[in-house]
Amino acid sequence: MTETKKYPFFRVSPRVAQALAAGQPVVALESTIISHGMPYPQNLETALEVEEIVRSRGAVPATVGIIGGVLTVGLETEEIRLLAHKGNEVAKVSRRDLGIIAARKAHGATTVATTMIAAHRAGVRVFATGGIGGVHRGATSSFDISADLQELARTPVAVVCAGVKSILDIGLTLEYLETYGVPVLGMGCDNLPAFFLRDSGFGVDGRVETAAEVAEMLVAHWGLGLVSGAVIGNPIPPQFEEDPARVIPAIEQALSESRKQGIRGKDTTPFLLARVKELTGGESLASNIQLVFNNARVAGDIAVQLEAHIHS
Repeated sequence: MTETKKYPFFRVSPRVAQALAAGQPVVALESTIISHGMPYPQNLETALEVEEIVRSRGAVPATVGIIGGVLTVGLETEEIRLLAHKGNEVAKVSRRDLGIIAARKAHGATTVATTMIAAHRAGVRVFATGGIGGVHRGATSSFDISADLQELARTPVAVVCAGVKSILDIGLTLEYLETYGVPVLGMGCDNLPAFFLRDSGFGVDGRVETAAEVAEMLVAHWGLGLVSGAVIGNPIPPQFEEDPARVIPAIEQALSESRKQGIRGKDTTPFLLARVKELTGGESLASNIQLVFNNARVAGDIAVQLEAHIHS
């Protein structure tokens, strides 16, 4: 991005900049989950708790968002509170939207793709989220494929997630990632998790057992000059997994309703997640929160180990 002294489009908070300069581990966190992924006040409570979890693992949290048109790495508490309160009034911003939102000096919640862009520019290598976007069901005719996948192909950031969202075509998503050379690792699992579910039935490229093992693979991957990111699939804790007999029919119904209503593009995922929440009586929201907490723990551990490898 081009910047001017009159109007900076990008900033790293002093807190995060100081941590990076000192070689401390930092974990990036997205803000779409705050404004579009959960209702208020659970979104605010979850966002602040995720930051605390990252700190408890020995890393520095860096929540990413757009405030007044400025893509910011390391939102302050009041800025997180602002995005949480405004909710869906805040634009959901992917790569294509960045220039528009910046020029309008608007607020924005960053997707996985945009968070990766900001994290990489700041020098942050590890990012925790809920689940990544992917190839939507029916994409063979709609061509609805998340920008997250292209960002993973070209941006060297490790994304810790509970796999691919269950509402997507997981098999095609993995094929897409394979084509673009993005390694998919399973944290203690042979199959990629599917967000609310621990096992999608689709295998990963490599099973890993510890954060140190992930860090070693990341160092080797990037040390070979490869520019892609990596996906670390981290299953939701067993006690919080959704009942497949309950959540799968809910997903199918939500998908059917979205097609009938003509919902497309960036509105699809928020609609589907909200509808699944309604159909499961709110249980999916509780699961969503717990899987995000779990990913923050693992991401914090990986960030600590990665810094240790880099400076050893």
